Amino acid sequence: MNSVLLKAKAQDIIRNSNPKVIRVAIVFLCISLVFSVLSSYLMGSVFTQKDIEQITAHIESGNTEYAIEYMMDKMPPAGSRLVDLLIQFVMSIVSIGFIIFILNTIRNNAPCFGNLMDGFGFPFRIIFLNLLEGVLIALWSILLIVPGIIAAYKYRMARYLLIDHPEYSVIQCIKESKRMMAGRKWDLFLLDLSFLGWAMLSVFPLIGWLVQIWTTPYFATTYALYYEQLAGHYDASTDYVNFQNDHSEWL
Repeated sequence: MNSVLLKAKAQDIIRNSNPKVIRVAIVFLCISLVFSVLSSYLMGSVFTQKDIEQITAHIESGNTEYAIEYMMDKMPPAGSRLVDLLIQFVMSIVSIGFIIFILNTIRNNAPCFGNLMDGFGFPFRIIFLNLLEGVLIALWSILLIVPGIIAAYKYRMARYLLIDHPEYSVIQCIKESKRMMAGRKWDLFLLDLSFLGWAMLSVFPLIGWLVQIWTTPYFATTYALYYEQLAGHYDASTDYVNFQNDHSEWL
């Protein structure tokens, strides 16, 4: 894997895309922002300084049971937690829709803004995949942090396989991702590492959202190209000579 080549190819795709990947990414980010604000409102902390002082005092006095009950009373109601869970599910479905758009853009397969909603055609498979991945990664993480991280890399291609292979079960997608990533996890880790600077910029208030207008499509397109090469849909070697000529300062 030539990460520099993949990233250069991703930039060319973004520049020449129609509709513009950045425009679709802005719509995706706006949807994400709305859901994030709603989730924060539903699940936001309702503890005042006085509440914290009382809880701390009860714990210090050994009345732990009452402190736990006090905290539970201040937690968001069950209805809010349920709505927040639904929000997370919907957002995961829209995220898959964004990946579908990116794949369609790479493949010149009539990409459109409506692709963001395409995940609603198979929502339960998406939710099941997210839950299964989460459980498997959590189980590996019980052993140590490193096995959990390795497991996360094993399953990174499962979402792409879920999109490309409707005939696969969710478990088959997990297994096939594990097979595809055999011997490739270090490549993907290095690719992740190469984005670290951008990722750090994106966490800053306000400026982070501006940075994400670029990083969201840039990261998504690069990772989709990574999958395309693993799946045999894209041969980077055919672009290598052209990119050597056009981007010789990068290679």
